[in-house]
Amino acid sequence: MISLEKIARISIPSPSKIVFLVIDGLGGLPHPVSGKTELETANTPNLDRLAGEGSCGLIDPISPGITPGSAPGHLALFGYHPFEFPIGRGILEALGIDLDLEEGDVAARGNLCQVDERGVVIDRRAGRISTEKCAELCQLLSKIELNGAHLIVCPVKEHRFVVIFRGEDLSADLSDSDPQQTGVMPQTIAPLSPQSEKTAEIANEFISKARGLLLHHPANMVLLRGFAKRPRFPYFSEVYKLKPAAIATYPMYRGLARLVGMEILDAGSSIKDEFTALSEHYAEYDFFFLHIKETDVAGEDGDFERKVRIIEEVDAEIQGLISLDPAVTVVTADHSTPALLKGHSWHPVPFLLYSRWCRSDRVKEFSERTCAAGGLGRFSGVEVMPLVMGYSRKLTKFGA
Repeated sequence: MISLEKIARISIPSPSKIVFLVIDGLGGLPHPVSGKTELETANTPNLDRLAGEGSCGLIDPISPGITPGSAPGHLALFGYHPFEFPIGRGILEALGIDLDLEEGDVAARGNLCQVDERGVVIDRRAGRISTEKCAELCQLLSKIELNGAHLIVCPVKEHRFVVIFRGEDLSADLSDSDPQQTGVMPQTIAPLSPQSEKTAEIANEFISKARGLLLHHPANMVLLRGFAKRPRFPYFSEVYKLKPAAIATYPMYRGLARLVGMEILDAGSSIKDEFTALSEHYAEYDFFFLHIKETDVAGEDGDFERKVRIIEEVDAEIQGLISLDPAVTVVTADHSTPALLKGHSWHPVPFLLYSRWCRSDRVKEFSERTCAAGGLGRFSGVEVMPLVMGYSRKLTKFGA
């Protein structure tokens, strides 16, 4: 693996453009009736065209057998090794909704959820309540007073919210309360170091008081995970000599892009809006991170057919991307989210790179099975950006 410091030494600016399309949770598993994955089931003539003229392979976003979270999966694709650049989900959610963070703030990602009379989690997302309902409940939670910290609670999207603990000597070295499964009790937040004992007490106090306030609401409990303070990462523009922009409808991914120094563009609210934003701003930047969230949501909901339809919707918009004629087009995912598993999985994800400098392989359609036989083979997510930079002719020769 080449370090960011080393690739920065050989990166050079150029007018060529890169479009980096991440279809979140794209990878799937075969349907028990058809024997085809969601991607294999979908009608994708434009993706198939790019695959037939480009180079394909499979990537392990982090490492074989490891199930990636969304943040480390994306960081790896951007060339930031997740083991060297750890990040909690809370900070990404906060940055994604443009919260002003102070030095020492501890942020956590929250889920409004449903528990039964025993306190067992029966729905981690409270039926994906509306963002408007989430905002109403966040106003209620904001009234909680804590011993030792000021509290900020803000809605993000649907059932998601962010909580900020602001005070002296706070630590983010905490375990999660979110068990990330149903049928079990939420976990007690535990300090992972002596310095975090105070913050653990504060976070558990918030959860206890939140349950009392939410007792008579359908979303009657909160789950917290991803405690973090804001880190300092090398900026994407400094490493790769690029002028990068991000197009994403979900706040967390805007926060992730902001963390590495990308400019955030107005992406609207639909897949069509995102591709329209790409066309409208195409002359202004030379790297575009375009994120599609809906595939992941459908996979987590176990909705195989909806995931197929969303893939087809993305494919229909790719015709416009092709007409822009970027030097490099990448299509891949941050992880697999098979509808059969209703969650992220460890399965490698399909990878497509289209460029005039490609050696085309024998792949004629874009899918998990065909990409497994692609000319790029199977490789790690952190190796993607050097490959992209090379194919866009933005790297000088290494060594004498």
